[in-house]
Amino acid sequence: MQNVREACRDGRMGETLVKRKESSKCSDEGTKGECPGRDGKERDTETLMMELTLMVQKVVKESSWWERKGMDCSILAAAFVCLPPAFLLLSSSQVLLFLAGMLLMGVAHAVITVKGAHLASHGALSESPAWGRFWAVFFIEICGSFSARAGIQGHIKMHHAHTNVIGLGDSSVWKLPFLPRTVYLFIAPLAVPIITPLVALAQLRGHPLAYTTRTILMITLGLLAQYWLLINVSGFQSPCGALLFMLACRAMLSVPYIHVNIFQHVGLPMFSPTRRPKRIYQMTYGVLNLPRNPLLDLTFGHSLINCHVEHHLFPFLSDNMCLKVKPVVSKYLIEKQLPYQEDSYLSRLNLFFYKYQELMVFAPPITELVGVQ
Repeated sequence: MQNVREACRDGRMGETLVKRKESSKCSDEGTKGECPGRDGKERDTETLMMELTLMVQKVVKESSWWERKGMDCSILAAAFVCLPPAFLLLSSSQVLLFLAGMLLMGVAHAVITVKGAHLASHGALSESPAWGRFWAVFFIEICGSFSARAGIQGHIKMHHAHTNVIGLGDSSVWKLPFLPRTVYLFIAPLAVPIITPLVALAQLRGHPLAYTTRTILMITLGLLAQYWLLINVSGFQSPCGALLFMLACRAMLSVPYIHVNIFQHVGLPMFSPTRRPKRIYQMTYGVLNLPRNPLLDLTFGHSLINCHVEHHLFPFLSDNMCLKVKPVVSKYLIEKQLPYQEDSYLSRLNLFFYKYQELMVFAPPITELVGVQ
């Protein structure tokens, strides 16, 4: 598969049709006669996406329920099964057993609140709309301490619908330009468990009282459940100790969580709201895959790590199905000479560390794809 690591580092996309917004051969204000071949190129672009969609649909149709839903549901179920022994291990006076319980709970929490909440937001856990709404509330609000409606609005209707479009889905929500790079990359993410419910409360302004009440109750239920179990099952004597442990457990994988959210979009081409490319170009130029990582694949899911391109092209697929269609998608994109961007975690971390001002502080330049805009 084509590796564009060097292209990502210097901001160029190699010998592609990418250029900065300085000029354009064909203005939106012009007529079709002023843009020879424009209609033909649009048809070709639509044909590309249609061909790829049919190929992916064929793979999905030939897959069993276990492949489409079962594998990911089993991973989530296993995470819940790990919680009782984790609470019991935390009651041990032996340091190694206590640390084992803490590690087990931290990993299980990440699986439930990142992988589970992400799949639930896309309705990928069930084919029933009613059950889909139930799982969204359960995973996002009770387990994840966030508003299901706000999460779906921000992730599905903004980030996915307007991927890398300036002012809409440009990942600017993750930027905190007033923070130094070391603080942002390695320290600030530890506050995510505190920030998340506070942001959820802020998102409730202007919503109906019934919805606001339900969301607050669900978030409170999730937090109180863990606190009660730590006091009554694990034997924590101090309320402050239990709260600090909750913070440590929930922040265990928050650093790579923030990294993943910025590594796969920021620093790649950004598009103007009025001159965005067709979907297949928008997703292939604006999305990047990270390599396989056993821990992150398990806790965050393939769609957020090594199949992010596939996920943005086909967001309704589960993590396991994204992994299954990955060879089909990568082969097709490469054959059609479209970008299939991949880079390593350490390479992206190095890029963001040394180009923090350019990537996370300054406004990103707008990219135009000449001939396909």
